[in-house]
Amino acid sequence: MANLLDFDIKKRYKAIVKKTSRLTPTDTEEVREIVLEVKDSEFECEVNQSFGVLVKISGDFGNNFHHRLYSVADLPKSIKGKRQLTMLVKRCSYVDEFNGEEYQGVASNYLCNRKKGDEIMVTGPFNLPFKVPQDKTSNLILIGMGTGIAPFRAFIKHIYQDVKDWEGQIRLFYGARSGLELLYLNDKDGDLTNYYDEETFKAFHALSPRPEWSDPIELEKAIVGQTAEIIELLGKSNTCIYVAGYEAIHKKLNKAFSDILGSEEKWRLRKAELVAGKKWAEIIY
Repeated sequence: MANLLDFDIKKRYKAIVKKTSRLTPTDTEEVREIVLEVKDSEFECEVNQSFGVLVKISGDFGNNFHHRLYSVADLPKSIKGKRQLTMLVKRCSYVDEFNGEEYQGVASNYLCNRKKGDEIMVTGPFNLPFKVPQDKTSNLILIGMGTGIAPFRAFIKHIYQDVKDWEGQIRLFYGARSGLELLYLNDKDGDLTNYYDEETFKAFHALSPRPEWSDPIELEKAIVGQTAEIIELLGKSNTCIYVAGYEAIHKKLNKAFSDILGSEEKWRLRKAELVAGKKWAEIIY
């Protein structure tokens, strides 16, 4: 995962909040979809890119900025020369490991508190590691947790609406605590379900068996449940695996793919081949 200090934030653009809406029910973790409009026509951001949000904070040495990157969660639009971007933001907090105090996440709470018409500062764009293969027969295994659905939503819509005539298999594995938190795959905001009619697309849900008890999301179970097909896809040289989610996703994936291939060693070797061939890419938050 790249260090945020490695990103050039000298170029900054003003953006207006055009829309902000909560996607998750009130008794679950808050995730909001926010649509921004960047005033400067020089700013362009595509499906395979992210952008940064700068939040002014009061530091020990005067005013500083907190910088946080967000993936594009929908196909960017240009309206009268202004770029519109969609982002997903989960309101976060963390517990300091030294003093045990709970603190609110800087960028997430700042963005979740914005109202329509508010102005924020954005940076970028910055390239994402997820690329649409030039070969339309390539197979894609997309694995996301929580707001990790954001880049894949844009990615899938781009393939079927812009690239078109895709022949390879696309398999989306998405983890959330409950069915109500399956962003873009539920009754309320299920626009990814529009692609269920595509012969090349399938989506698989991984949920927590007891979300009210905060039981772990059973991502491994959902992936292992498709063992036969995944073995077939992993046996092909034109299969890519793209991953987006929190650090804990690594452990879940290593277990799932080791079980599928029969041993940790077989999965370690196959993953090394994917990485060397630039067919493995990840965004870890």
